Amino acid sequence: MNYFDDSNVNLGVLKERAFNYRWAEVDEGVIPLTAADPDYPCAPQIQNAIIDYVRGGYFSYTPKLGLDEFKEVFSATVRERKGEPVPPELVLPLDSAARAMYVIAKAFLKPGDEMVVFDPCDYLFRESCLAAGATPVSYQAELDMRHRTMDLSRLEDAITPRTRMIGLCNPHNPYGLTYTKEELDFIMRICEKYDLLIMNDEIWSDIIYPDACFKSIYCLGEDRCRRVLSVFGFSKTFGLAGLRIGCAYTTDPDKFELLVKHSDVMSTAGGAASISQVAAIAAMRDSYPWAEEFVRHLTENRNCAVDQLSHISRLHVYRPKATYLLYVDIRDLGMASADFAEYLKKEVNLAVIPGGHQFFGDMSEGYVRICIATSAAILHEGLNRLRVGIERLP
Repeated sequence: MNYFDDSNVNLGVLKERAFNYRWAEVDEGVIPLTAADPDYPCAPQIQNAIIDYVRGGYFSYTPKLGLDEFKEVFSATVRERKGEPVPPELVLPLDSAARAMYVIAKAFLKPGDEMVVFDPCDYLFRESCLAAGATPVSYQAELDMRHRTMDLSRLEDAITPRTRMIGLCNPHNPYGLTYTKEELDFIMRICEKYDLLIMNDEIWSDIIYPDACFKSIYCLGEDRCRRVLSVFGFSKTFGLAGLRIGCAYTTDPDKFELLVKHSDVMSTAGGAASISQVAAIAAMRDSYPWAEEFVRHLTENRNCAVDQLSHISRLHVYRPKATYLLYVDIRDLGMASADFAEYLKKEVNLAVIPGGHQFFGDMSEGYVRICIATSAAILHEGLNRLRVGIERLP
């Protein structure tokens, strides 16, 4: 069965359920290539696991630290797929990777502390830092589109006596790049020099294209990575955003205790729902063949989209190594990102995510981000509308 045939995108359901800038929030006729959420239904193995659990009829409390099976399967999965030596007892299921970022910030940052946040980067690094009362300090991470690399040469300049943590988004959103072992070592050596922690977000680590590879920071060795606090979630690979399931993990028992303390799981005010953990277990244990087919579909979408965009005057596009996001340079249009996004919506019924402070940081002004996790037909039509919109500009 081809799970990613165009006909498997159910717009009727999406228009009822797909929120966060997507089908349920846009006007009729608008194509939303917006939030990083697939247009395809999740793997049948996950659906069946949820159905079986519901048929059991009970929705009782879970263990405060999460289901043992979740933690054991997660530990085995990251060891096998990414070489990460994470013991099951140091995995904490939480209600989304975003929540895990907030828990890490709350546990290890306090007012007066600083956290280095790459700019551009997903806004949750900045917002989790602010929620802990700390101060985000931007590192302007310039992208070399031709060589598909990020300039890290000035990273140490962002460190001050108040710096406590560096945020690492690997693979990077919105650039869609992966880090080499040498780049990860460079970041780690700075952290070792100044005794800094690393908030390590690997939510995109399964979406890697055939012309790239993923290196986890754990490739630097277990001892060096005791300063790493990691998050993972199941929304990007498996389309489970609405189930709100993720986890925080570490290889340091003392740091794990602080995560637990600040997560509110021991009071039952925090934690992950039972049915969400069941879904994640089925994702990890049974659904990676589906995910690998998803990546093959995304590879075709990426290649076609980059080719289509490269023929649109005044646009410049980076060919991502990872994620299903395209980061498009619109600076030659002479328009602010938000103004261009609003223009596309009104003029050609296309929604995209604008660059700028709100989503990715100030360095992303003059760019838009486009999600390609949809059918080939919808993507082609959306990009054709983009071309028409630009042709109508003066």
